[in-house]
Amino acid sequence: MYVVVYWWRVKPGKEAQFRDAWRRGTRQIVDIYGGLGSRLHQERDGRFVAIAEWPDEATWQRAFDARMVYPDKDARAAFVDAIAEVPPDNKPAFTMTVTDDLLVRSGALAGRDDGAA
Repeated sequence: MYVVVYWWRVKPGKEAQFRDAWRRGTRQIVDIYGGLGSRLHQERDGRFVAIAEWPDEATWQRAFDARMVYPDKDARAAFVDAIAEVPPDNKPAFTMTVTDDLLVRSGALAGRDDGAA
């Protein structure tokens, strides 16, 4: 498994818009590019941090090279509109190969949109 970590600073008052657009876009990236999904977190400094899982580095690289374009243009526009800051060159903060995985997973929560997990 391959893991990619991204971060964004979001414009004040646009947090819900960002989260909704992130969820919509992430679902499409899974369907189109073969990602395994992602988990969104909020850092104490206000940044949103996503940890995305991919079956392998090659699958992620193909999606990254394709700019992970997806058909929901409204979701993409809302996502971009909500962002105040991205990392330099908009590159992932980390790209890593998983060596040991002890996370407990539950498919029952995968479809929830209420932010609870």
